[in-house]
Amino acid sequence: MEIQTKEAVVNLKRKFDVDEVRKDFPILSRTVNGKPLVYLDNAATSQKPQIVIDSITHYYTYENANIHRGLYFLSELSTELYETARLKVKEFINAMSASEVIFVRGTTEAINLVASSLCRANYFKDGDEIIISHMEHHANIVPWQLQRGSKKFNLRIIPITDNGELDLKEYEKLFNKRTKLVSIVYISNSLGTINPVKEIIEIAHKNGVPVLLDAAQAIPHLKVDVQDLDCDFLAFSGHKVFGPTGIGVLYGKTEYLNMMPPYQGGGDMIRHVTFEKTTFDDLPRKFEAGTPNIAGSVGLTAAIKYLNQFDRNVLLQHENSLLEYATEKLLEINGLKIIGRAREKAPVISFVVDGVHPYDIGTIIDTDGIAIRTGHHCTQPIMDRYNLPATARASFVFYNTKEEIDKLVVGINKVIKMIS
Repeated sequence: MEIQTKEAVVNLKRKFDVDEVRKDFPILSRTVNGKPLVYLDNAATSQKPQIVIDSITHYYTYENANIHRGLYFLSELSTELYETARLKVKEFINAMSASEVIFVRGTTEAINLVASSLCRANYFKDGDEIIISHMEHHANIVPWQLQRGSKKFNLRIIPITDNGELDLKEYEKLFNKRTKLVSIVYISNSLGTINPVKEIIEIAHKNGVPVLLDAAQAIPHLKVDVQDLDCDFLAFSGHKVFGPTGIGVLYGKTEYLNMMPPYQGGGDMIRHVTFEKTTFDDLPRKFEAGTPNIAGSVGLTAAIKYLNQFDRNVLLQHENSLLEYATEKLLEINGLKIIGRAREKAPVISFVVDGVHPYDIGTIIDTDGIAIRTGHHCTQPIMDRYNLPATARASFVFYNTKEEIDKLVVGINKVIKMIS
């Protein structure tokens, strides 16, 4: 058998053509208020290719059954599909073992799982410290606050600069003998900042501290390799990466997952139950109580297969060109200010316009079929940092076009003219 070079494998990838790719996403052909949909809210959730929609429909039509312990054909088939999804995720993020992949509902549940389980394992003592940053999503703030009822640990905050970058010099100063965990966002959902997570992890590990990465915004844009990053935990949601809602992933190094007790109790995560005590199954099942989102796992498999068709670097180049173009065009609008001008950014732009509330922008341009996000984006500390109640946010992925950005610019100018 002829051995293919890396270059040959790359050449087998599907050629990227944005017009052809858009045909894979049926929702992009619909109209809103009589206008073609311009979907620029991808940081909230991505749209789904037909292959994902079809895979879920096919599962419920022909393959539906509960997993594990069923000795009949459909149960064994459903189990195989579910565990195949785990293997697909393992390959997608380059985990060492499939047992390090825990299925959850999404990033939020993954972080809550780690917070709850580490506390129940008595990993934290009163007075210990967790380092997070000023740009965290609420899902990486509130779970730790909820656990402070049982463990009196403290949150230490990495500050951010005016242009929306982490201050790494201040980060290094936060470590002391009480530091037990760094829990940090990979890419900010409201600023678009791509944090230097490899450097952040290296600094933490030099201090003997493990790191949890919130990769919800990174997973649709960047190739994520947990072994290369050397993160100890990583969380992401399927719906951000062109898969269905209600399915997500917690990756954890085996050494940590083994020492953590179950997050929830119920069926499928036990080894033996009596009224006196229960023993628990091995990884990953001890963290997956009850009937899981089997159809969601099937959809996630399809989403990963879809994404794997392409050279991710080519997709990234297209997204970077959209970011550059949108930044240039938006800054031509009088009174518009972009919040977050980091040197390394994902295709996410938050902005405000003098004299115009973000809600008015979002509401009015929706009449022209343009979908953006307005509000605090579940990052109220960031809004406080910049003394803002809210921003408007446009976020792009590879199926977006420069023509859609032009429509956004026209829409914003229309709003300004109406309000003034």
